Amino acid sequence: MGKEFDRTERVSQFLHKELGHLLHTAVRDPRVQQVNLTGVEVSRDLSHAKVFFTLMEDASPENRAEMTRVLEKVSGFLRSQLAKGSSMRTVPRLGFRFDESVGRGRDMESLLREVRRVDEQLASATPSASDFSSE
Repeated sequence: MGKEFDRTERVSQFLHKELGHLLHTAVRDPRVQQVNLTGVEVSRDLSHAKVFFTLMEDASPENRAEMTRVLEKVSGFLRSQLAKGSSMRTVPRLGFRFDESVGRGRDMESLLREVRRVDEQLASATPSASDFSSE
């Protein structure tokens, strides 16, 4: 089992690196330039790969859906380029998914900043014990 995991992990890392390079050098669609790959999950039998991406700019639901369609459209080209540049017997079918975790992380960060701001306000508004000891 350990060996199988190593192989899927190596294939995932290879695909992540190569797809990132191909998206920015070989794909001519300018919309693809705003894509940032965040990870690749390969099935145990190496037949399918989920490619996770985020957008550097506007990540509205409409843009996410459009970019997913664009990436699915060029997936055949990307797969053929991967086959040419690798020694893999078969290249996994590529499926693209928008990575929601980055947006959730940003939301959590803003919530934490808000909590810290409120804590600081409460701390400065509440009298401390030293204020009462001078009486």
